[in-house]
Amino acid sequence: MMKKAPPAPYRKPVRPRAVQTHEVRIIGGLFKRTKLPVADNPGLRPTPDRVRETLFNWLGQDLTGWRCLDAFAGTGALGFESASRGATEVRLIENDAALVDQLKRIASQLKLETVQVARADGVTALRQAAPSSLDVIFLDPPFDSEVFDAAVLAAAQAVKPSGFVYLEAPVRWTDERLQAAQLQLYRHLKAGAVHAHLLQRITAAVA
Repeated sequence: MMKKAPPAPYRKPVRPRAVQTHEVRIIGGLFKRTKLPVADNPGLRPTPDRVRETLFNWLGQDLTGWRCLDAFAGTGALGFESASRGATEVRLIENDAALVDQLKRIASQLKLETVQVARADGVTALRQAAPSSLDVIFLDPPFDSEVFDAAVLAAAQAVKPSGFVYLEAPVRWTDERLQAAQLQLYRHLKAGAVHAHLLQRITAAVA
């Protein structure tokens, strides 16, 4: 008589892992609470909500009539936040083709005619901007990049005398380091590994 094989041990069925999705939200203005997708892209680091909230408190809640340029747009959170708060013109510059397509889709879905998306190098776009033409410039390059100094110098030429340059960096920038660009620190915040700086032209700060 054949012996029956012992029953196989029970194994819990393995379910496929869900793809984790990331997103950030617009925190103020016309599109408040609108979700923006965050692609699983190495080096992509959206500005934290706390930092964005503080930044737009510094700038003022109403950006009506402002001209803005986000030189390293990524998720577009800073640019779309500006458009949500009434900016007249928002240029989103991004070098990654997939991110550019995503930014264009979001702008189309929100019907934001004030938002222009371009695939380009951020520093080059700043150098090509008309001198003293922008109310606020957002600089948030990948932290391991080597474009910080060039971007700050180019932004200093493109921003209005009364305008602002926002710089997000892994270290604090001192007034001594900013001297070459004729900019100086107006506000600063540290949140985790992020140093958020709001900069102004030295002439504007003195006036």
